[in-house]
Amino acid sequence: MTSPLWIPDRGRIAAATITRFIAKINDRHGIALDGEYFTLHNWAVANPREFWEGLWSFCEVTASQCCDSVLEEAEKFPGARWFPQARLNFAENLLRYRDDRIALVSLRENGERREISYANLYLRVAKLASALRAQGVVPGDRVAAFIPNIEEAVVAMLATTSIGAVWSSCSPDFGINGATDRIGQIQPKVLFVADGYYYNGKACDSLQRASAIVESIDSIELTVVVPVLSKRPDLENICNGILFEDYLDDAATRVQFEQLPFDHPLYIMYSSGTTGAPKCIVHGSGGSLLQHLKEHQLLLDLKREDVFFYFTTCGWMMWNWLISGLASGATLVLYDGSPSARNGLRLLDAIDEEKISIFGTSAKFISALHKAGHRPCESHNLKSLNAILSTGSPLSHECFEYVYSDFKQNVRLSSISGGTDILSCFVGGCPILPVYAGEIQAPGLGMSVEIWDDEGHSVIERKGELVCTAPFPSCPIGFFNDADDSKFRAAYFDRWPGVWAHGDYGEITQHGGFIIHGRSDAVLNPGGVRIGTSEIYRQLDAVREVLDSIVIGQEWMDDVRVVLFVTLREGLTLDDALCVKIRTLIRENTTPRHVPEKILQVADIPRTRSGKIVELAVRNIVHGLEVSNINALENPDSLDLFRDLSALRI
Repeated sequence: MTSPLWIPDRGRIAAATITRFIAKINDRHGIALDGEYFTLHNWAVANPREFWEGLWSFCEVTASQCCDSVLEEAEKFPGARWFPQARLNFAENLLRYRDDRIALVSLRENGERREISYANLYLRVAKLASALRAQGVVPGDRVAAFIPNIEEAVVAMLATTSIGAVWSSCSPDFGINGATDRIGQIQPKVLFVADGYYYNGKACDSLQRASAIVESIDSIELTVVVPVLSKRPDLENICNGILFEDYLDDAATRVQFEQLPFDHPLYIMYSSGTTGAPKCIVHGSGGSLLQHLKEHQLLLDLKREDVFFYFTTCGWMMWNWLISGLASGATLVLYDGSPSARNGLRLLDAIDEEKISIFGTSAKFISALHKAGHRPCESHNLKSLNAILSTGSPLSHECFEYVYSDFKQNVRLSSISGGTDILSCFVGGCPILPVYAGEIQAPGLGMSVEIWDDEGHSVIERKGELVCTAPFPSCPIGFFNDADDSKFRAAYFDRWPGVWAHGDYGEITQHGGFIIHGRSDAVLNPGGVRIGTSEIYRQLDAVREVLDSIVIGQEWMDDVRVVLFVTLREGLTLDDALCVKIRTLIRENTTPRHVPEKILQVADIPRTRSGKIVELAVRNIVHGLEVSNINALENPDSLDLFRDLSALRI
């Protein structure tokens, strides 16, 4: 059996919040769960009412009205109703602390740093919420944002949701069409924008695009502008524009938290939209809150004394996930800018400067550090660091090992996976389980997650589709403007009625952990053998010449051939020797079926704005099909690199 890279010691296990939770469950129900994670997980799946009610109590959810019924119509999926009589407010739970502890630290690439206490955060929310109420914003209205990851974004979200209005945001690096394709669908009443942002050493103006967005969405009654590049930006071209500070109601000192049903709409999130118009996914208040409390306190072991960071923009669900950390009273660190600032070490510097204890990033970032030869254990102190989180794409075995050899030995590395669809995780970390290279530690508590083969049979140590077979509170309410739920059901429940098919291709390991091999729609199928793309990417992590890559299946001669595109280090050119090296490594560590028939060098790899590679979009371009929504991409021009390639015609 494979040896773990990290094992929690007895002290960590004893001090973990989940250990205290197990004791509470045992006492509450007169049972004797043995303290093992999988024992608790199996009990939670078998007893959903008792588990989620116990979690509600343990996390001390603030609610004006609770209820005896935890779950009704449990046989309906979708359609199960959680805590149907409860009344609560999402923002009230995130603002339960109102003391002088620092709530938010806001860092910008240009070196600017701001901080705000929990007491002052509450006061700022009170002033903005009062102004929004005076504007006529009521429960169910949509409030949108085209804004960087800064303090004002958090204040605006909390003020919006305190009223019961629905918050939706995208980052200001979106083009006009990309933003209107999203925000325009939901018809917001108020729009928050910034005058610009900093990225890669440049000041990027966003007011011109904001003006065009406002002009194209007739529902917007007011545009609130946050100064970032200048103290008093010119609002002449912003229809009904007002500066953030001028809009606040300075007389307000208390927040009126609207008490709402458990499934009242909270957020509208957007699918990547690389194959069509982005889907507008509506998430409920209670389910999002309860799921995030569970993941933060039990699975992340987030405590009040922690300093919690995740590299994200306001257009990625990890922003919403991070901000829920306020409900646990931690200090959150926001960062707006390029992760490659300060020669690629800006985020590592922040660990030491802000004493970050939980550091969240992408697999791409860890891989980039590895490929660049950085040894953070030598360049940085990292004394405060207890946990590293990784998501966005599968983290390779080599990157797991790199973290423990060159980052920090006594750190918990949690690879997590879920997504915008559920605003949370299906599988993720656990503070009382070992960490194995290449594996996500465990299924989430209360999540009936399995891997199914094509016939719908649950399998272990075999590859298949990741599914969830029972309702969970953070299941989306549905899609916006999908009155009969037909699009929502088609997206997740068409293949197996009553079972959520997530669209990930993975397997359960001998340790009970998970490996995600890629998206199901990107699975390669040469000779009828299904291959997950991450199996190939993993091998390329060991090839120092390769900086980035993308692999697709090209229809060829009544079959499918594997085609690999690579970007190389500056000054390098793909030659026969490097192709042989790549093919040999893949063949030796996988199977001959995995070996690409074609390897081509390209200058760039297309990615979404949250950093995910887009195999399906590249596959469409290679086959002469158009990508219908390139605005979802960070670098849409890169798609032209894959169009009409003569090397793929032979």
